[in-house]
Amino acid sequence: MFFSLSKIFWLIFSPLNLFFLALCLAAIFSYVKKLQWTVLLLRVTVGVWLILAVFPVGIIMSSQLESRFPANPVLPKKIDGIVILGGIIDASLSSIHEETQVNDAIERILTGANLGKRFPNAQIIFTGGSGDLLNPDHPEAHYAPKLFALLGLGDDKRVTYEDRARNTAQNARITFELAKPKTTENWVLVTSAFHMPRSVGSFRKAGWKIIPYPVDFRTSGKEKFRLTLNFNGIYQFSHALHEYIGLFAYWLSGRTDQLFPSPMNQGLS
Repeated sequence: MFFSLSKIFWLIFSPLNLFFLALCLAAIFSYVKKLQWTVLLLRVTVGVWLILAVFPVGIIMSSQLESRFPANPVLPKKIDGIVILGGIIDASLSSIHEETQVNDAIERILTGANLGKRFPNAQIIFTGGSGDLLNPDHPEAHYAPKLFALLGLGDDKRVTYEDRARNTAQNARITFELAKPKTTENWVLVTSAFHMPRSVGSFRKAGWKIIPYPVDFRTSGKEKFRLTLNFNGIYQFSHALHEYIGLFAYWLSGRTDQLFPSPMNQGLS
């Protein structure tokens, strides 16, 4: 239920969809001669778009997420397991073309596989069901083995493919049930840097003692507030807003241990 509601909520309230809806309403008002409402909607839509294009709101929001956990962390000499979050494979396109199709978060699996080679005794779990509300029959995990084969881990018995989890909370809970990690074991979590705070909170809540290993950075972490002109700003804002709303919803529903998880699990710091 939570998964479906979250997908429906974002379908309605995604900034990109709201902008499109505002333009549609403006067109309708124009058709029925409500020129005052037409002008108002167009002014608001264009004004907000320009603000997000000129001021680096989305970039700074993303930078705060990505800099929460350090890049390339120092790992213990002994790593018992590696969890790689999905969100990498377009399962629908993969099923159509009968070839694994990936997106720009491919660093998750590249880094995860590299860590697997670096720690040859570590278990590897790729967790990725279907994140598509209307197409649940094509989980990512069914197409991941081809990628692992390309990276030299195709026949590695250490690799487990988990195909039931449809969101981050389920990634954490189901992989915990599969791995049954001991408190003395060291497990590494690999996912995109912007997604790491919510992931860490979910895994801690599920019982994991997890080591964050963020990848797929899209900001430098040193962004300054300066005027620019980037018409992609609305997408960057939408991307970051989605994660902040996810953090709040997970905290409100008890799916994460903190509102904004940090390297040291202390309060809401």
